[in-house]
Amino acid sequence: MGTLTIAAWITIVVIITKYVLMVQGRIPAEVISLGTITILIISGVLTTDEAMGCFGTETVVMVGVLCILVGALIHSGVLQWVVNNMLGHPTSYNSALLRLMIPVSLLSSLVNNNAVVALFINAVKLWSKKLHLPPSKLLYPISYAAGYGGVCTIIGTSSNLVVADYWHKSMGKSLDLFFPFLPGLICCIVGLVAIILLKKVIPWRKSPEDSFESTSDYTVELLVPTDCPYIGETVTEARLHTVNGGHLVEIVRFDREVISPVPKDEFILGGDHLVYTGQINTLLELRDSHGLVNATHHVFSIEEVEQKRKLYMATVKANSKFKGNRMCDLDFEDENSVVLVAVTRAGERIKTIPREVRLRAGDTLLLEGPNFNPRDFEDDLLFFDTVALPVDGLKTLRASLIIILMVALSAFNVVPILNSCIIAALLMLIFKCISPTQLQNSIDWNLIIQFAGALCIGKAIEVSGIAQLMSDTLLATCQSNALYGFILFCGCAMLATEVIQDSAVAAIAAPVALMAANQLHANPLTFMLGLMMCVGYTSTETNTMVSGPAGYTFGDNYRIAVPLNIIMFITIILVVNLFYPL
Repeated sequence: MGTLTIAAWITIVVIITKYVLMVQGRIPAEVISLGTITILIISGVLTTDEAMGCFGTETVVMVGVLCILVGALIHSGVLQWVVNNMLGHPTSYNSALLRLMIPVSLLSSLVNNNAVVALFINAVKLWSKKLHLPPSKLLYPISYAAGYGGVCTIIGTSSNLVVADYWHKSMGKSLDLFFPFLPGLICCIVGLVAIILLKKVIPWRKSPEDSFESTSDYTVELLVPTDCPYIGETVTEARLHTVNGGHLVEIVRFDREVISPVPKDEFILGGDHLVYTGQINTLLELRDSHGLVNATHHVFSIEEVEQKRKLYMATVKANSKFKGNRMCDLDFEDENSVVLVAVTRAGERIKTIPREVRLRAGDTLLLEGPNFNPRDFEDDLLFFDTVALPVDGLKTLRASLIIILMVALSAFNVVPILNSCIIAALLMLIFKCISPTQLQNSIDWNLIIQFAGALCIGKAIEVSGIAQLMSDTLLATCQSNALYGFILFCGCAMLATEVIQDSAVAAIAAPVALMAANQLHANPLTFMLGLMMCVGYTSTETNTMVSGPAGYTFGDNYRIAVPLNIIMFITIILVVNLFYPL
């Protein structure tokens, strides 16, 4: 076994630093990826050509094209049609789980997992009310179902694309679109059955809507009497805008006009209802200090959203710019004429001033603003109950046929995967399934940069000698036994994805997989497929997406992840060796 070179130590430090920064969440993920690439070039670990070559790979182009296809499926109404027509009316919890997980897993084999889960969250929230179940009993299953289905094709998950890209560069040939299909399908079925068998482990949690319903628990409503000395003054002059313990979120006039957010130069009138959010006991001191009185009835109500006010519920995404920040330190509210009313975490409302809460991924926000446009912030916040795009029958049919054509062209080896995806994207544009503007907005440049950054990390792992050292260590540990080596490799990959992004683990482990297979004189496809499955089945990102809407706590994921991962790990070892013997 060799020793670590300077380049290897630099690479290790870069990987650890990147992980720490990603966990902290104060710097956008794409900025961290660009910084990582820059350091690897400046330090000499990678040449400029090697680093820039990662941006020009077929796989990176594929990620961009897939973004366009996902956008076309959304804007043409295909995904909405699936949600509206495949859920049905189940009569039991088991039936509900199957009706959810089967379409989710099927869609995830061709569409980005995050897009599928995001689309189903709102449907699940409405559906759970009919079943008299909390969303928490249904959202973890769709998160895991998306991971299980995504592994069934090369384009189903970003980690599959990373592994396929490394195989293409190393072996000079491409993997077929359905290379992992049969073993992936068997593992997917086992996973779905396991979720149903483990249904009692799925936590029963109060949803954020339940925490927001009792508005009197987190708002104070004070009435301005006709003899109040501050009538005629602005809220700033009367020191009633931002006060000790909270802030003013809206004024309701005597004629039921709702003013929110409240401008600092808004005048106070007799009969005004002043609605504050923050620390209740401290806010009640305003009664005595400003000659106000308790409101005889509450006018701030979640049920009146459509009638008098615009309220929005949204979850902070994993890579959101809000993560790690406080609203009072940002210009978000002022620039978008919106006010933060309350924050929940793990299904429980945080009992402090909302604007001073340092936000985390998975936190649920209650926002109010009449002119606020949720679609401007979909990269940072996952909004509940956003209006779905209408389903256009002809456009939906055209988009569906184009996707079927794309799959057929690739499956029957008429054209390579990338070419079939590009053809499909062009046809979507030609047949107006997506407009030029929608196409441009569908391309997730942040995702592309992160993906290229992961490929650069993988390249650095290879050229710095880390991959060889890890392969030698694996070989020594398993005493040259191919089966033991495969089990150990898959186990390490699965554990790593619990703390590191799946595409990053795939980029790090792919070179190790190929070297280990060669040194053990084993089938390299066995190691590559095992890596795809062990990395792709973890649902770290989608679990974060559903944690806010479901009200999950930190430990909830491990209650179901541990038994599921054990079942899936054993299944992967058996099934992969059945189709691709060592």
